[in-house]
Amino acid sequence: MKRGEQWPVPSTIAGVGIGLRTPHIPEVLDTTPAIPWFELLADNWLAAGGLSLDYLHAVSERYPLTLHGVGLSLGGSDPLDLGYLANIKRLKERCGAVWYSEHLCFSQFRRHHYHDLCPLPFTHEALRHVIERIRKVQDFLGEQILIENVSSYLRYRVSQFGEGEFLARVAEGADCLLLVDLNNLYVNQINHGQDARRVIDCLPAQRVREIHLAGYQEKAGFLLDAHNHPVAEPVWWLYNYALRRWGQVATLIEWDHDLPPWSVLMGEQRQATDYHASTLCKHSSGALGAELRAELEAEQS
Repeated sequence: MKRGEQWPVPSTIAGVGIGLRTPHIPEVLDTTPAIPWFELLADNWLAAGGLSLDYLHAVSERYPLTLHGVGLSLGGSDPLDLGYLANIKRLKERCGAVWYSEHLCFSQFRRHHYHDLCPLPFTHEALRHVIERIRKVQDFLGEQILIENVSSYLRYRVSQFGEGEFLARVAEGADCLLLVDLNNLYVNQINHGQDARRVIDCLPAQRVREIHLAGYQEKAGFLLDAHNHPVAEPVWWLYNYALRRWGQVATLIEWDHDLPPWSVLMGEQRQATDYHASTLCKHSSGALGAELRAELEAEQS
């Protein structure tokens, strides 16, 4: 995009949605629950022999949708897969998805796929690299994308930024938007000792377009971002904190493995909706930010 031009403004996604996975689609179509929007995992719909396009059409007729990707390897060193991006663009147009989000990570090297979301080093070199690639993706799609922070289980020997500062610099440098996964922030807090609240404090509210809530699994000595449990209490607390910092950001309940009955996801969605509706949405600037921090820390204690 040329300097001074503005990206198209997407239609509104608001409230608390749910990540729609295959086993729940028939029940959703039969009962049409009062969910404001759904997120589709794009790669499930792109795979050969994947999900029925009849399902896609039926869901998109009833609900606003967003697309979430795991296959771009946005932070990788292999050339960007423009064929994959072209498929994302066609899928987005076909279902009318409001936006497309991807992970700030790499998942392949020299065309070897790791089937995992590998974290980036928080360095100047990585910053320049990923900003350039996000710009290319956005120019190809003709719109801004959302980038998501990932969970990690190792730390690089060299880091020149904290996670929050790195994410903020990427968003500003690439002129992209942010999808903040609060479960990932909490997993990293436990695994690496970083303070998830400080990451939240670093992120520019005007760039945060979506929040993910999910469940972790406790392992021996670390947390695993397993997406197979209800949202844990510390993550709900972070959600309360984040909403007060950023306002009523569109939120998604994400559950990918060991899928529960649909009623369980509806319960998680209702709990997030209660937070969303009742939290006093303040923004963190100047004295107000200090006052808010004191209030939140007093509540935690």
